[in-house]
Amino acid sequence: IIPDPFDSIVPKYLPGPAHAYTHGSGVAELGTAALLANDKTRRAGGLLAALLFVAVFPANIQMALDARNQSTQRKAIAYGRLPLQLPMICSALKIWRKSK
Repeated sequence: IIPDPFDSIVPKYLPGPAHAYTHGSGVAELGTAALLANDKTRRAGGLLAALLFVAVFPANIQMALDARNQSTQRKAIAYGRLPLQLPMICSALKIWRKSK
């Protein structure tokens, strides 16, 4: 609904407008959520979620780089997001492995 904060963390080296990546990842997130919510598609949703978490990791790195000269609170949020990706990826892969 409010894409500007997400547009700002799209890595600068990616071609095209940041807004396109924000919308694309939003659509992917909604699709992944729909897959995870259904027993018949949960396995695919788990794998897609893991891939999505890996795909958005560069944006989290960009956010951390941008926070270097910001407030302590902004740095804590930006740096804190980085290690949280690993348990989210592992949880998504667990869903993928254990779902039928």
